[in-house]
Amino acid sequence: MTVRLEPGTTAPDFTLLDQDGSPVRLEDLRGQKTVLYFYPAAMTPGCTTQACDFRDSISSLQGAGYRVIGISRDEPATLAKFRERDGLTFTLLSDPDHAVHTAYGAWGEKMNYGKKVKGVLRSTFVLDESGSITLAQYNVKATGHVARLRRLLGIDA
Repeated sequence: MTVRLEPGTTAPDFTLLDQDGSPVRLEDLRGQKTVLYFYPAAMTPGCTTQACDFRDSISSLQGAGYRVIGISRDEPATLAKFRERDGLTFTLLSDPDHAVHTAYGAWGEKMNYGKKVKGVLRSTFVLDESGSITLAQYNVKATGHVARLRRLLGIDA
C-alpha cells in the first residue's frame, strides 16, 4: 500500500544530491514556501513539458514566495544535462533508490499501457515555511499541471 500524504502533515525529511552533486536537505529549505514535484525521467517528452512549464512560470511562483524543486530517479549528471538543455532555472534532485519518492507516496503501482507496473507517480507537494504540507497532488498530468497549480495557489500568470 502506497502512503498518501495529506495537508497538515510534516513533509518527510530528506538529503539528496542536486544536479551539481551538492547535498540538499529539506531542513535547509525551511523558511520559504516550496513546491516539490516528482517526475519519472529527465528529458522525456512529458517531463520536459512539465519542467518547461515550471521554468516559464518561475517568475510568478517566485514572486508569490515559492521556490520550485524537481525530484526524479536520474543521476546528478543527467539532471545537469536536462537543466542545461532546457534552460531550467530551479533545482533538480536525484533520488536513484526512490526512497524519497516512497516516503512521499510518489512511487507505487500504476497503469502503463494497460499493465500494472511499479514506478513514479507524477506528484506535486506544496510546503509552507515550516515544512508542513499545504497541498498534495498525486497522479497529475504533465500538460497543464503548472497552470492548475498556480490557480490553486492564487497566483496570476
